[in-house]
Amino acid sequence: MRAVDADRYNGSTRIVTVRPRAIVLNQLTLDLGAPPPPTFDNFVAGDNLEALSSLRRLLQALGGYPDHTEPAHGIGPATGSRFIYLWGLPASGRSHLLHALASASGSHHARMLTPASQLPDFDHDPSIRLWLVDDCDQLDPPRQESVFHLFNSIQAEAATATVSALVSAGSNAPMQLPVIPELATRLGWGLVFQLHRLSDRDAAQALAVTLAERGITASADLIPWLMTRTARDLGQLRAIIDRLDHFALTRKRALTLPLLREFLQAMPAEPPEPPASASDDMP
Repeated sequence: MRAVDADRYNGSTRIVTVRPRAIVLNQLTLDLGAPPPPTFDNFVAGDNLEALSSLRRLLQALGGYPDHTEPAHGIGPATGSRFIYLWGLPASGRSHLLHALASASGSHHARMLTPASQLPDFDHDPSIRLWLVDDCDQLDPPRQESVFHLFNSIQAEAATATVSALVSAGSNAPMQLPVIPELATRLGWGLVFQLHRLSDRDAAQALAVTLAERGITASADLIPWLMTRTARDLGQLRAIIDRLDHFALTRKRALTLPLLREFLQAMPAEPPEPPASASDDMP
């Protein structure tokens, strides 16, 4: 049973607080806990199994995934084994996989770079074994040039005892990105994978994983019904699951189809959201 603060009344409105992050749902103020961190285990691959397998092999070769069952291939001097680029629509899983790599390799050996990162963070550091660059399509010109030089520095390591890797991601294939031509060429140096959004079947599996991670028990008909009547974007579906869980908690009811119908009717109309950024693509 999750801890719930004491009920408070303000006129006719009953407020129930569940720590720590607040969202407003109708007349209830609810707090959502942080979702589970992105990992390889909670990434539902769908049609992206080849990309996931390549990332696992890379991580194992760097020594950051010792429990992986496949044999280590090592990282040789060939550029294709040390550079991987992921591209696809928002919600295809690009950022999820980069964050999973960062988590599995350890903060002392990996560095995550985004368009918001400070420019000096892009400078080559031989102590970093795994470089991760998200949202390449949103990098400004100085950061594009810095990533270009970072590629060259990592490639030059082939002649030394220090070997690192770079995994990057963006919204389009390398040559279709709005970046300097030199960087577009570097992004296409190694393995390039287009990530695909999940099918309805795989999205339902991902939602089942979400329920299990949160310790939520729901009726078997809830997920299929939800997917046929709401947006099929996985991020939005997970947000609905979180809100529905708290909706059920405040009413001390199980997650059933009747409760879901009641919940959707109670949800206030929300203004259209702006287009999702490339970093909002955790599947």
